[in-house]
Amino acid sequence: MVGHAWVIVETFWPLSRSLLLQILEDRTTDRFVAERVWERLGYLCLPGQDGESCWQAGPTTPEPWREAFPKAPEVIATRPASVALTRSVPKPLKQLLKQQLGFEGYKIGELYPRRTRRATVVNWLLAWLAERQEPLAEEGLLPERLEPPLDPVCGHPGDLPVR
Repeated sequence: MVGHAWVIVETFWPLSRSLLLQILEDRTTDRFVAERVWERLGYLCLPGQDGESCWQAGPTTPEPWREAFPKAPEVIATRPASVALTRSVPKPLKQLLKQQLGFEGYKIGELYPRRTRRATVVNWLLAWLAERQEPLAEEGLLPERLEPPLDPVCGHPGDLPVR
């Protein structure tokens, strides 16, 4: 990209069983969840022209992601990004959510697109670790633990509407 000086730092928010369960329990914002994916896909947080930061594909972003999503996709709010995550998990790693976290899925009354997409993200993060042969820590750094949203369709304050 012309006009950008890339500084690539591979320091990711550490993954742990406690963090992934917090995501599944809907106790973090959708943006926090998306950022865990974006940083691992090589998206970089750059200052935007309007002073806001904007996550853009970086030099390490895989080509299919860079082409389909030059700006980091909202993996919870938009279906195409969630589908792309699902498809990017190799078949042998599709059951890690159940195998490693014992997650049996949400109950009927808990089935909302936001929550099922969170499960997709958690499985993708587990697959990301597995592909690198990295262990999943039991405990680790956690964001502020939020109460599950009163309206799981709308999510937490600031979460984008699900499309």
